[in-house]
Amino acid sequence: MLIKGYDDGPLVAGESLLARLGFWSNYLPMMCSDGACVERPAPEWFGDDGADVDAMSEILFDPEHWPAFRVPAEDGPGAVVIYRNLVGDYGTAYLLTHPDRSYAQQIASWEGDFSGIGLTWHELVRIADNPSAAAEGVHATAARLLLVLPLLTDRDLPDVTPARLTAALTSVGAPQDTASTTAEHLLAHLERRSRHDPTWESPLRGS
Repeated sequence: MLIKGYDDGPLVAGESLLARLGFWSNYLPMMCSDGACVERPAPEWFGDDGADVDAMSEILFDPEHWPAFRVPAEDGPGAVVIYRNLVGDYGTAYLLTHPDRSYAQQIASWEGDFSGIGLTWHELVRIADNPSAAAEGVHATAARLLLVLPLLTDRDLPDVTPARLTAALTSVGAPQDTASTTAEHLLAHLERRSRHDPTWESPLRGS
């Protein structure tokens, strides 16, 4: 079993796809699906072209193979991103894994829009910056941060957020001269949607 406690669908390890052209051009622009901007992210923003995006889309949305991206943490909860490729009902599921639990907990999903429980910037950075060397999955900090970025529902982001996101984008191949603009674009869309309520109980609490 690829993800303990998660039995839905024909999961396959997707980590090797992160280094291929077209991945980030598929993954990150889904956050801009709210129709709130005239200019949608272009593949070139991520160092790709249209052919790269199309080729990767065929892999990511294959109903017979659901890519799963594991983000294991050394101390505390980790995350898993799963392309749930049901025919006619595609979506992306976000799960948390806990060292003291025998199952993965789905906390959110993207199905044209975000639903579920989000995380604060601090919680995202905590996951991104603490890879588990002993566990299979994504270990590069930049890729880890970008994979969990769609979960961001923080009300007040620290001043370092745009610079940290820009550095992560350039690390995975985004052009340096446009990476900061891309980061600002993505953050603007995240800030428009439902905000994190500080009274909500974090799914990381008690881990």
